Amino acid sequence: MTLLEAHTDLVPTTDLAVADIAAGSGPAWLDTWLAEHRADVVALRRSIHAVPELGRAEHRTTELIAQRLTAAGLEPRTLPSGTGLVCDVGYGDRCVALRADIDALPLREATGLPYASTVDGVMHACGHDAHTAMVLAAGLAFASAPSLPGRVRLVFQPAEEVQPGGAIDMVADGAMEGVDRIFALHCDPRLEVGRVGTRVGPLTSACDVLEIRLTSPGGHTSRPHLTADLVEAIGLLITQLPLLLTRQVDPRSGTVLVWGAVQAGEAANAIPQEGVLRGTLRTADHATWGQLEEKVRTLVGALLAPTGVGYVLEHIRGVPPVVNEAVSSGMLADAAVAVGGPEAATGTEQSSGGEDFAWYLEHVPGAMARLGVWSGQGRMYDLHQPTFVLDERAIPFGARVLTHATLTALTS
Repeated sequence: MTLLEAHTDLVPTTDLAVADIAAGSGPAWLDTWLAEHRADVVALRRSIHAVPELGRAEHRTTELIAQRLTAAGLEPRTLPSGTGLVCDVGYGDRCVALRADIDALPLREATGLPYASTVDGVMHACGHDAHTAMVLAAGLAFASAPSLPGRVRLVFQPAEEVQPGGAIDMVADGAMEGVDRIFALHCDPRLEVGRVGTRVGPLTSACDVLEIRLTSPGGHTSRPHLTADLVEAIGLLITQLPLLLTRQVDPRSGTVLVWGAVQAGEAANAIPQEGVLRGTLRTADHATWGQLEEKVRTLVGALLAPTGVGYVLEHIRGVPPVVNEAVSSGMLADAAVAVGGPEAATGTEQSSGGEDFAWYLEHVPGAMARLGVWSGQGRMYDLHQPTFVLDERAIPFGARVLTHATLTALTS
């Protein structure tokens, strides 16, 4: 039995017209546009899902989005790299941006869906296809409005899953110039469809990558005193560096170093000449993130100095925490209530995962919220798993929430 057969309630398989669970909760032009184009939006999402593309290779996805925007009379602008684009809707000095990420993950899909990935080893397992469909739906609905109180900038960003993130490319290309506020929604399979999780302050964590390459003259394990014991040095780093780091930072910062890969030697009786250690370093505190590289370098040097082992430390700075601005987060919560009623808005916890939406918030105020995509029945299939599925009713609901929040930001 396939995942689809076991959970047919999660995704409609025949009728592309997914019921809008919040119909009639917005301006007349929004209701009209969604009623006429709901099936098109879902079909677009499925088309993107079936042909996923990895970061900075999203050429088909970019072209597909550009075609839809151009057909609506808009003028999208593709990034010089050829993937990712921005497009303004409306006129005026005040501008609110909506961001969607468009890249997929290097995973082999195991859902059994009729529109499952046709690209071996690549899958939209984080909901970026739904993010793209929501922002595109909101943008095209705005384009159908008789008038707007300002400009809406649609930001379709490549390479969110690639450190330090495609958001840096968008900012460098001027995507935040003239923007007053930015919003984004991210799929959350822990929340039921029709609910939005908001939080003021840190929503995600900073995430860096450490790679330490060690060298030694090598030698026989019977004579470790005549060489530098590389494996013993790796053991010191594995056990002591995470421990000592906890004494260098505020324990309330949620800082954690976890090793994910270690490689050294093959023979039981030979001390190897080379080894490598890789891991991720995360923190929930923005100020702590700025101090970590210097602290790590100092500790690594101190730990390895007595061993005689040589090393090269590469500290790859990832993304800062997403820190939601209070007013913007409140606008998303109010929009959820306006669209889905008092129960639609809920709180959400800070995650230890990284998200490059944080780079936009280094330049303009804004907020990201978590959009419920669980059907409410059966198992919750988590993000970044080959079995991840989402209830497509979340797409028009999310588009409505983004539209309401944007109109509030443009008029407040």
